[in-house]
Amino acid sequence: MASGARVFNGCRSLFAAAKSATPKSTATAAATTTTAAKKKTTVKKPTEKPAKKPKPASAEKSLKPVGILKPTPISPALAQFLGVSESPRTDAVKKIWQHIKLHELQNPENKREIICDEKLKTIFDGRDRVGFLEIAKLLAPHFVKTS
Repeated sequence: MASGARVFNGCRSLFAAAKSATPKSTATAAATTTTAAKKKTTVKKPTEKPAKKPKPASAEKSLKPVGILKPTPISPALAQFLGVSESPRTDAVKKIWQHIKLHELQNPENKREIICDEKLKTIFDGRDRVGFLEIAKLLAPHFVKTS
C-alpha cells in the first residue's frame, strides 16, 4: 500500500475533484452553478500594450549579406558554369544541385554519389564521381579570397 500511495500521491487532487463532481443533492448543484455564474460575470480589463517604436531607416539599409551569403569573385571555370562573375557560396551550391537534379546525375543505387558530366568535371577537378559531402570542399578553391 505504501508503494501505491507513493505512486498516486500526486493524483489525490484529481481523485478529489472527480468525487466532488458527482452531484449529491440539488441544493449543492444549484450553489455551484451560481458561484460559477458569478465567476463568469467578472470581466478583466485588457491591458494596453505599449506602441512599438518604428525602426530607423539606417537599420534597414545596414542589412548587407555577410559570410557565405556575400557575393564574392569566383574562378573562370565556375563563372562559366554559373554564368556570373560573382556569386555567394549558397547560390553556387544551389545551382549545382539544380544541374544535378535536372540531368539526373545522382547514382541510382547510392544517392549520396554524383556521377559527373563534362560540365561538372570542369568544376570538380576532372573527377568522374563525387560524394555529395565533398561538393563544398571541391568548390572552396573556386572562391577567390578577398580581405
